[in-house]
Amino acid sequence: MGGGEENVKHLEDCSVANALGTWVFSVAGALLAIPVGIKRKSLGPLVFFGTTGTMLDIIMGITACEREHAEHQMKLLEAQNAASEISLDETNTDS
Repeated sequence: MGGGEENVKHLEDCSVANALGTWVFSVAGALLAIPVGIKRKSLGPLVFFGTTGTMLDIIMGITACEREHAEHQMKLLEAQNAASEISLDETNTDS
């Protein structure tokens, strides 16, 4: 059970770090929306581009976190396979 809690904690840390680390699309959306909003004399472009940029940031952060989690799981699986192979080799040499 400790390993499952550790994985959840790792995912939480990863998602928080990626959520705080990705702000590029939000800023780009706002910078694009300002001149468009001024030209149209409307806040609609700011809402649209701002929320779209934020959604892209969230999606990119989650994708990076999932990739990081998958790499972590692969390393654990490889270590587990290596340990079982060593265990099988020792059992075969003892017999």
